[in-house]
Amino acid sequence: MSSSVPPPMPPLVWYFDVISPFAALAIPDMEALCAEREVKFRPVLFAGLLKAFGHLGPAEIPAKRKQTYRIVQWIADERGIPFRAPPAHPFNPLALLRLLCVCNLSVADAAAAFRLVWGEGRDPQSPETAAALADALGVPVDAGSDPAVKDRLRANTEAAVAAGVYGVPTLAIGEELFWGLDAMPMARAYLADPALFASGEMARVSNMPMAVERPR
Repeated sequence: MSSSVPPPMPPLVWYFDVISPFAALAIPDMEALCAEREVKFRPVLFAGLLKAFGHLGPAEIPAKRKQTYRIVQWIADERGIPFRAPPAHPFNPLALLRLLCVCNLSVADAAAAFRLVWGEGRDPQSPETAAALADALGVPVDAGSDPAVKDRLRANTEAAVAAGVYGVPTLAIGEELFWGLDAMPMARAYLADPALFASGEMARVSNMPMAVERPR
């Protein structure tokens, strides 16, 4: 008598950049998920994703800036998440991202970075903030200047683009991508039912053809 063996769980990878307030707000969701499953954390350069896909970031669109900042503050207040925006945004996140690439990250490490930038509202480009993050990670503050670390961030970003990741945060469950804070409930539903997208309207909308395409 043969017994069926369930298929192995696909790897879970969370792509993020500290520049994203929506990624900061997703930390409680990731903490809950990490209590149940193994998740790999991949810092990426959001600007690299934008360039690869020909997009502008929300904060680069004047009409979208105010709404973006208002909605993230509202979500934080509504969910009781300590939240304070940094002095200016967008900012250059490279120093912090490179420090995050020094070691294998846990959700606590990612949370520490977001707490500094979006919880305490520190200047993410200041040496003091970099030093605080290095201390939280337990790595030397100059570790981010190692060429191998810089290459790791570049490789993470290139791998994200190759996987179809166009924004942050994105949770990859195998080949399925769940972009944005508001996709987390759907990601949990997919983990509970890997056939979620296989039939009915989900299958139809997943393969919907285009009726018109704007000139580029």
